[in-house]
Amino acid sequence: MKTKRKPRWVVKVTLISVSVSMAFTFASSKALGSVGYVMAFVVLAVFILLGIIFDVIGVSVTAASIAPFHSMAAHKQPGASESIRLIRNAEKVASICNDVVGDISGIVSGSTAAIIVARLANDMSVPNVILQLGISGLVTGLTVGGKALGKAMAIDNSTAIVLKVGRIVHFKNSLFRKK
Repeated sequence: MKTKRKPRWVVKVTLISVSVSMAFTFASSKALGSVGYVMAFVVLAVFILLGIIFDVIGVSVTAASIAPFHSMAAHKQPGASESIRLIRNAEKVASICNDVVGDISGIVSGSTAAIIVARLANDMSVPNVILQLGISGLVTGLTVGGKALGKAMAIDNSTAIVLKVGRIVHFKNSLFRKK
């Protein structure tokens, strides 16, 4: 039974990846279309942070124990039932968070950095190689360092992080629930 579901999941996550990638790339190109350098770096920072945040969520879901959430759900704590569902589907949640959103954010932040380098090289008399090395190093350092810090935080605080995500899911579900 489980082997039959995996190929469907692979196709589904591939289609989700294509859609998310297109949406992120479109948003990045629209945001960078006519903005100045400060806003371009803000867009870049948003994609880096997005990758880090979703990496933290993916690690938290895989590291969290389900036991505290059963107690919270028994006491009708908002988000506890959703947190249980996240943990029970940890493989899929981690795949979406780490691989789809996290990796695509990394790719889009790289292309955003390349656009910034091209603009800077065009506007300034700094050699393109120096700009590429500097900005590429900065983006890589912030991404890798942020994810390393985030992973440690995710493992140490997995219950609290999963509960916060569960509450966000609960809130979203309550907004769209039929009344």
